[in-house]
Amino acid sequence: MTARVLVVDDILANVKLLEARLTAEYFEVMTAMSGPEALAMCERSAPDIILLDVMMPGMDGFEVCRRIKSNPKTLHIPVVMVTALDQSSDRVRGLEAGADDFLTKPVSDIALITRVKSLVRLKMLTDELRMRAVTGRDMGLQDGVDFTSNQLAQKGKVLVVDDRRSSYERIASTLSAEHAVELEIDPQEALFRAAENGYELVIVSLGLQNFDGLRLCSQLRSLERTRMLPILLVTEPEDNAKLLRALDIGVNDYIVRPIDKNEMLARARTQIRRKRYTDHLRDSLQQTMEMAVTDALTGLNNRRYLESHLSTLVDQAAARGKALSLLIIDIDFFKSINDTYGHDAGDDVLREFAKRIRRNVRGIDLACRYGGEEFVVVMPETDMALAYMVAERLRQRVASEPFMVAGGSKAIDVTISIGIGALEKADDTPETIIKRADQAVYLAKRTGRNRVVADAA
Repeated sequence: MTARVLVVDDILANVKLLEARLTAEYFEVMTAMSGPEALAMCERSAPDIILLDVMMPGMDGFEVCRRIKSNPKTLHIPVVMVTALDQSSDRVRGLEAGADDFLTKPVSDIALITRVKSLVRLKMLTDELRMRAVTGRDMGLQDGVDFTSNQLAQKGKVLVVDDRRSSYERIASTLSAEHAVELEIDPQEALFRAAENGYELVIVSLGLQNFDGLRLCSQLRSLERTRMLPILLVTEPEDNAKLLRALDIGVNDYIVRPIDKNEMLARARTQIRRKRYTDHLRDSLQQTMEMAVTDALTGLNNRRYLESHLSTLVDQAAARGKALSLLIIDIDFFKSINDTYGHDAGDDVLREFAKRIRRNVRGIDLACRYGGEEFVVVMPETDMALAYMVAERLRQRVASEPFMVAGGSKAIDVTISIGIGALEKADDTPETIIKRADQAVYLAKRTGRNRVVADAA
């Protein structure tokens, strides 16, 4: 794993020491000797992680961290504060300034490299999601990835896995000030609960009496439902070897006994905040994907989706020797509806028509808005005769019940014309099937509308 690391310290010897350690692990290292220089480099060079000294003249590390985390362009960059201060209040002050972690000098090689690798791994995932979300915004598919303070302030849902009563009671008592905490002494039961109950953080004791805590962490990472769930490990000072393995497995963070209450709160807060931010990005990505293939007005799939999937459906039907039919549906005299009742009424008609399509086709059928007042329904494993029956039923359902518009204050009689095309030859393509259906719907409209015509070619 490689990444760009920005080392910030006003003492050259400290900079050179960290630079040598990180370069030996094949990280690309950049350096800054002051807070303002570090902020400028963040804007200009976009590092993957920042190692930030606290005690610097002029602008100290706490202020630098606050500015990094308050800037939308840099808030996602992990910050590890490195200092000679060893008071818990100083560690908490750093975490509350927005720092993702805190290392005390002299920094051990294990702590340095494992923290950097863990945070870089998470940064790469977040960058991937951010890039996709921003691409969607630039395409006009969503409003971006803004995150409200209200979302961050809500209580988190935390599962504590510990079988020592004195330990888990102390942890629960501490976290209950800010979060909803649940306890589980059975590691196997904890795995099931974590998969089913929507926790935002799992805290696992490495000192479980009759079970290997690392195995539970590995199981949490192997399940699809818990793969992205943050894990905070509680370790003993002598557990360095196991801690290294835990971070390689994918544990997000750790805290060493004896547990400082403020540090526990700060680390839990950081992990829950990161989880919510990542979930928000993932949800935005999912919405972008749905919006890219969905017609915003009717909720049906759009023409882009039809064009990308119709060829697959045709190929599958031809390869398996199965039937496939396609309906092109046109709302009769739709322009006059817009001209007479207004475009809002026209939109009401389109939305209601989409609902009637959904009610009258199967789950395996592909219903799309093709453009304007024209719709397409692709019907796998459906021959021409059955397709005609479905089309005639839909035509009757539309014609028999008026469409309510203007908030239900007006009723409009609507009819539709439907043309049917089918897979007939081994060399048929989506284009030939659509052409047949298009010719059929044209014939239906030319011969009086409000009718179904099957394959006019």
